[in-house]
This record gives sequence, C-alpha cells and structure tokens, in this order.
Amino acid sequence: MTRGVKDSMSQFEIEHLKKMKQGIQYFNEAKYWECHEELEDHWLEDMGDNARYVYWTIIQVATSLYHYEDGNLAGARGMMNKARDKISKCRMYGVESEIMNKFLQWKLFTKLVSEVPTEPSLDDFKKISQFKFSRPDKWDVHIKKMESKA
Repeated sequence: MTRGVKDSMSQFEIEHLKKMKQGIQYFNEAKYWECHEELEDHWLEDMGDNARYVYWTIIQVATSLYHYEDGNLAGARGMMNKARDKISKCRMYGVESEIMNKFLQWKLFTKLVSEVPTEPSLDDFKKISQFKFSRPDKWDVHIKKMESKA
C-alpha cells in the first residue's frame, strides 16, 4: 500500500480530524484562504481515501466564503454548488461518521450549505458565513477519551 492511500470506502475517523485541526481553526477565524491552503495539503496527501471528500467540502465552502467576502457572487455560487456535490459524495461513499457530527457539527454544516440556493444572491450566504465548527482547542480532551476506549 502506498503512503497516504487507504481503502477507498473508509469512514471519517479521528486521524482525519486531527489533520484538520489547524484548517478548522482558520475557518472559525474567517481566514478562509488559509483554511483552503491548510486542508488542501491533507486532501492531496490522502489520495485514495474517500474521507478526503470531507476536506474537499470544507475547502470549497471556505473558498465560497472567501469569494462572498469579496462580493464575487459567481465565485461564491460556483464553489458552494461544488461543495454540495462533495457532500453528496460523502453520503454516497459512506464517509459520514459520528465523529463528524460530534466535532464538526456536520449535520448543521451540511444543512446550512443546502440552504444556499443554486442561484443565490450574496445575502443567501449570510447564515453559512456565521457558522463555526466546534473549537479545535477543545478537541484533544475528547479525542483522548475516545482513543482510550478503543
């Protein structure tokens, strides 16, 4: 097996979450371009692992919000529509896990993404632009508990 290549049917696990910590922190700070750059490294590293669709979704939402902040409706719309496609791939490939719901509030996140119309106005991005993932600085305690149970 090649480094970084895993079973393509893998669910999102703690190891994926740990990789995302800095990118999620950037997202929560509305540093969307930095979020994109940080998560892109992991997305590239995890070729062959369907859990990378989670990184890809967040990269595309972050890029959409970067365009939204610049008033670039075409860029914001295009990236949000692509993010919706990645969410459907997460579901189709069985990537979604309880870890995503606990640490990323995945259900709320995907609900807010789905509420942005496919032909939105800039105002339609307001709710998703206010979304924050759970604080990564609080993850370690919960992660250690989960790992000790495994």
